[in-house]
This record gives sequence, structure tokens and C-alpha cells, in this order.
Amino acid sequence: MIRAARTQDATAIAAVWNGIIETTTVTFASEPKSVAAVTELIAERPVLVAERAGAVAGFATFGPFRGGSGYRHTAELTVHLTEAARGQGLGRRLVAALEAEAAGQGVHVLVAAISAENAGALAFHARLGFEEAGRLAEVGRKFGRWLDLVLMQKRL
Repeated sequence: MIRAARTQDATAIAAVWNGIIETTTVTFASEPKSVAAVTELIAERPVLVAERAGAVAGFATFGPFRGGSGYRHTAELTVHLTEAARGQGLGRRLVAALEAEAAGQGVHVLVAAISAENAGALAFHARLGFEEAGRLAEVGRKFGRWLDLVLMQKRL
């Protein structure tokens, strides 16, 4: 089931996010997300969760792509699932619901910023109609390595 996140989901969302932050280069973030920070995110932005067997199995959100009013119709997407929830259609359903929410708020383009090492996410977004818009070499650093970033976009 896909639904809007509630404040009480903050702990589960933080657990999903932190598992990815602490062990992968899927995100270049290296500091864990606190429950308070996730609670604030839920209050400030659209956040959707995917539930499986009554538990949060993933989440998706979007926020400003860049500062400045000229970018107000462009947003950056974040979507993360637990490892056990991948490959079951939850990510696709999360992104579809998030796209509808974004379009309803006047978003014209969604951008996904993806680690070049994350072949699964690159293929996933391509299947959903995102197109590669550019590559930035060695703009991230994590686990002692320089990381490339791929920007993908989808016009809504």
C-alpha cells in the first residue's frame, strides 16, 4: 500500500534511510538522519511510504531542485526501499504516486541525482521514463573514494 507518511512513520523512514546511508554509495550523505529531521521533513514536504505487511518498506519524497524562483517548477526526487522490498513493484508505485503529487503542485520536471555506481537505480529510473541529462565526475566522496553523479530527468 502507498500512503502519505505520518509523524509516527519517522522512526521507520529513518531506519530505511540510515541503512542505505551507512552501508552504500546510493546516497553521498554520510551522516545518519535523525528521527527529528525526518519528522520535520514529513511536516514540510510531501512524503509517501510503501507499506508491506503493515511495516514501512520504503519512502519517496521530493523537494526543491535548486534555489531561486526560476527553478520553482523543478523538483528533486528521493526514493529508497529496504533491500527486502526491492523488485516487487513498490518503488514503481511510490514514484508514480509521487509524480502525481508533484504534478498537482505544479512541478514540470522531476530530477533524480543517482550515484553512477548504482546501476539498479539508473535502470529503474530509465524504465520509468527518466532520461539521462548529464554526468558530473568525482563530485561526491564517501568511503574514501571519489564518486560520479548521474542526473536524470522526467518531464511530467
